[in-house]
Amino acid sequence: MKKIILLLMTFCNLTFVMAQDIIGQWNGILKVPGAQLTVVFNVSSNNNTFTSTMDSPDQKAFGIPTTSTIFENSTLKIALSNLRIEYEGVLGKDNIITGTFKQGGQSFPLNLSREKIEKEKLVRPQEPVKPFPYYAEDVFFENKTAGITLAGTLTLPKKEGVFPVVILISGSGPQNRDEELLGHKPFLVVSDYLTRNGIAVLRFDDRGTAASKGDFKSGTSLDFATDVEAGVQFLLSRKEIDKKKIGLLGHSEGGLIAPIVASKSKNIAFIVLLAGPGIEGDQLLLLQQELIAKAKGTSNADIQKTKEMNQKAFEIVNKYKDPEELKTQITNYITEISKNDPDKPENLSLEEYVNLQVAKITNPWMAYFLRYNPKPVLEKVKCPVLALNGEKDLQVPPKENLEAIKKALTKGGNKNVTIKEVPNLNHLFQECKSGSPEEYSKIEQTFSPIAMNEILQWIKVQTK
Repeated sequence: MKKIILLLMTFCNLTFVMAQDIIGQWNGILKVPGAQLTVVFNVSSNNNTFTSTMDSPDQKAFGIPTTSTIFENSTLKIALSNLRIEYEGVLGKDNIITGTFKQGGQSFPLNLSREKIEKEKLVRPQEPVKPFPYYAEDVFFENKTAGITLAGTLTLPKKEGVFPVVILISGSGPQNRDEELLGHKPFLVVSDYLTRNGIAVLRFDDRGTAASKGDFKSGTSLDFATDVEAGVQFLLSRKEIDKKKIGLLGHSEGGLIAPIVASKSKNIAFIVLLAGPGIEGDQLLLLQQELIAKAKGTSNADIQKTKEMNQKAFEIVNKYKDPEELKTQITNYITEISKNDPDKPENLSLEEYVNLQVAKITNPWMAYFLRYNPKPVLEKVKCPVLALNGEKDLQVPPKENLEAIKKALTKGGNKNVTIKEVPNLNHLFQECKSGSPEEYSKIEQTFSPIAMNEILQWIKVQTK
């Protein structure tokens, strides 16, 4: 589950019409899936030519120059060609610019005002508020394999005592210790719930994210597994932790990483897989893309066409393991299928457009994920396993993945396996209508109490 980032820009080159109407600071709130980003355009004029800069305060970026700024017939156009970004809006009599922000084929409404605009306050009733009725400590631990220091929070039911513990492992994309995404903090809610009920929890920032060191972009699921292993070693050094009751709880990609760690370590007493993959990475992404496209109302013909193109690309990734050879082969293929691609922005050359697509599919994480088969690793997991999926999960569909997980664990001789499909829940374990990712940020609930109770009761049985 990856986060959308606003890329920044530069504006110059313009026409002059009633400069006094447009010159100055314009403020807006860009609402993208799961986030609200403050956007500020600063428009000026020199010798009848408009120029502008952009600020993105949420990203601590200010004074970003732009590629072009045009104001004609009450219409403001701003562009950043190399980042595929365009803004176009009409200045009304109410001194509000009503417009659209475009990036990478996606469009979002963005209205601008002279006055500063407040962000819409999100209602998240499950988020705990301090003071907490338990002990919380900011901690640091070292991954000696990677040579990096990771930062996190250890919560204990009481400051003194010995407790069973769970390490939380986040899903795909760089996320902080709360697994913060789409306006929600699932790991904050889950850790609070478990700790209030007698289970210690370690949650940590992904490498290269927030207070953790390292380079996230170059890492794969296998690299991230070593971060979890470092967390296990840290817990083994803590007097408050029952060394025989250390468990892992992984969500999405974290449900792929947990079995990797458990298959190699005798220190893991149990694992919980929340929407964990059970089928090969390439097959999972094809299925995910198909289901999400259907939820959006995409025609069957377009879904099939996209599936065939992606399937061919994934086959190339699986066939060519050498990075340079893979890059050559995938570049040739994407160049061929992109020549008449209606989604290619007009301000990008074919080569630039192809390079963007190639970079996405050949980055280390994606190549590893597409080639990864969870089954052989699951067969080696001997500790107790709880695998939960939401019935309406469109990203890691429950039927295919839960069946594959159960089959692999059984084949390996694991006798303590609990598989459950929880009704009416999506990939984030929220009670939902359709399961579409577009709903995630709109739902007030962060994590279903029903699912949290399932997890807690199962862990209690394992840690008696």
